[in-house]
Amino acid sequence: MSNFNRFLLIIFISVLALFFALPKSFKIGDQEINRNDINISFGNFAFFRSLDLKLGLDLQGGTHLLFDVDTSGLSEAERESALASLKEVVSRRVNLYGVSEPNIQLASFEGKNRIIVELPGVDNPDEAIALVGRTAQLTFFELGGDEASPSAIPTDLTGSDVKSAQVVFDNVSAKPAVSIEFTTEGAVKFEEVTERNIGKAVPIVLDDQIISAPVVQDKISGGSAQISGDFTIDEADNLAIQINGGALPAPMSLVEQSTIGPSLGKESIDKSVQAGVFGIVIVAVFMILMYGKLGVVADVGLLLFTIYTLALYKLIPVVLTLPGIAGFLLSVGMAVDSNILIFERFREEIRDGVSREFALERGFGRAWDSIRDANIATLVTAFVLANPFNWSFLHTSGPVRGFAVTLALGIMISLFTGVFVSRTLLRLTVKDKKLKNEQK
Repeated sequence: MSNFNRFLLIIFISVLALFFALPKSFKIGDQEINRNDINISFGNFAFFRSLDLKLGLDLQGGTHLLFDVDTSGLSEAERESALASLKEVVSRRVNLYGVSEPNIQLASFEGKNRIIVELPGVDNPDEAIALVGRTAQLTFFELGGDEASPSAIPTDLTGSDVKSAQVVFDNVSAKPAVSIEFTTEGAVKFEEVTERNIGKAVPIVLDDQIISAPVVQDKISGGSAQISGDFTIDEADNLAIQINGGALPAPMSLVEQSTIGPSLGKESIDKSVQAGVFGIVIVAVFMILMYGKLGVVADVGLLLFTIYTLALYKLIPVVLTLPGIAGFLLSVGMAVDSNILIFERFREEIRDGVSREFALERGFGRAWDSIRDANIATLVTAFVLANPFNWSFLHTSGPVRGFAVTLALGIMISLFTGVFVSRTLLRLTVKDKKLKNEQK
């Protein structure tokens, strides 16, 4: 790809990113601009993104809930399964409540098992408590009515009749499946349900949502059943957790509730924006003072870095917290790091008497190893802090993860702006405008 085509690509990406980065409502002079959120639907494809930044609990305000989970009657293995099921059920309920990016964590403290629920933007905590804290309801339905207007009828087979559910592999297809074991009373009920519904679907409903609708192939006796289908291991595991959640013998009780007012968030945002603007201006001035016209090119890259970052925050989307904003501010300083390495290498080549174009290419080539190694090391650190696989031996704090996510995004975007955007602009500038030697 030629440098000119690269330049056109940069313009296209920048204009597109600016569209997302701009606020949903802003003014140009006396004219107020209001934009709609992005909502694209085409056949089975649907895409929706808000043009507002998503804010965390500490910035937006909301409700913090702490529930105590009674697992005294469970063995160690049953306790782990019950807690995993409980977290799944609570997560589903919170999502149904419409909370944006909630934080739900399990915690153990002095022999007690607790679940922490943070709900940004929730201004009716009593309603949230009632929704989150009620006992999970798992019910097996059967289809009644005719084919033209079928109706779902609840049976007397419920989550209390389920002893356990676990992932197995089908003996015929070797694909993941879910094995369900019923209690003695549940086995009798299940046999009656399957006898009445041979060749029909039996929807399994948890908290008013269908989580599976297996078709009964034959009457099933003995208290065990298997749900087979085109499952992945993750899908089968999730279904087993959901079914176990409906039979969860671990009630929750609210032990702590706190509300964070939006005034704290507004004050924090204002100060963070001021700090961010001040930091960017200081870095931009420093680059111009140190590198002259080369620094101007770096500042253009820094401006584009900021636009790209804000656009990605909305597209992913990223929930901004105070630590997350700190990660962004840290990445601002790192965004020009690659440019500094390249410019210093460029100056060294100029001192050796080579042409400016050759010095530019060699400077990029020699600086790349240092840029790559430094950024990979920081990305590894961000990966550990983000803990995307929820490893128990690593930190699972939401604010820490927010810091890691914004820092990692900043590093990756800075690599793009430093190595691709700035390099393209410098190639065009050095070749076409014949910059004067910046060596002092």
